[in-house]
Amino acid sequence: MQHASSSTISKNRPRRVMPFFGLSMGISIFALSLLVILPFAMMILTTLQMSIGEIIQTIFEPQVFAAIKLSLTMAALATMTNLIFGTLIAWVLVRYEFWGKSFINALVDLPFALPTAVTGIALATLYAPNGLFGQWFASLGVWLIGKPIQIAFTPIGIWLALVVVSFPFIVRAVQPVLAELSSEYEEAAAVMGAGRWTIFRRVILPEIAPAMLIGAGMMFARATGEYGSVIFIAGNIPMQSEILPLIIISKLEQFDVAAASCVALFMLLISLVILFAINFAQWKLSARLGAKTN
Repeated sequence: MQHASSSTISKNRPRRVMPFFGLSMGISIFALSLLVILPFAMMILTTLQMSIGEIIQTIFEPQVFAAIKLSLTMAALATMTNLIFGTLIAWVLVRYEFWGKSFINALVDLPFALPTAVTGIALATLYAPNGLFGQWFASLGVWLIGKPIQIAFTPIGIWLALVVVSFPFIVRAVQPVLAELSSEYEEAAAVMGAGRWTIFRRVILPEIAPAMLIGAGMMFARATGEYGSVIFIAGNIPMQSEILPLIIISKLEQFDVAAASCVALFMLLISLVILFAINFAQWKLSARLGAKTN
């Protein structure tokens, strides 16, 4: 009886594909510590070489604080922009068949494949005041408001660069969810008399909202620390279009490693708080929709 019971338990026990759980867990923790935790710990230790007063003074220095505010604002605006247009691109790629669909689908990943410096130079060339699109915006501004509209070397250029380099995150996050979402639910809602806006708000949006939040978190994290594509189109004017990564680079060039670590750590903490808030909202939304959560 006891033998049969133990045999049943061993049969019901799930089999793991990878053996040696302890060894694999130890290697995973070691790699995570070496690649992630240790650099952050060293950043904290370097920052703690400064006093509390020096840390506060460094963060709230007008030029640094303006760069922090600009970087966070442009990252948030780029994230909200891509939530709309990235979701629209994912919808078109999933729900419609048209000539050149595979080519457009491949173009979505182009910002990942291109070096960020190449993207920045291309955008600066196009949107500079004498560029192909920059000239058009300048003429349009003179016609509409009496003065040229400048894209490059302004915060608008920063926003544009962040939109370009981060929009694949939302497309690739939402696209597989839309692909698995059957159109039968939409058809059933339409048969019951629901309008298009109601179908989107009550049927489609709840299903794709967790994926949108995940994509938004990744987009925001990428946008806050973006350097290569932004540096060429920002103009880098102190208090106007100077981004935070440039502040960190300038302090490193001045051999002020502690101040650079302080600014980087402060930006990291802000990004972590926002990412945790987005992940918490995604978890709560998934739980409310009845999805499995770990």
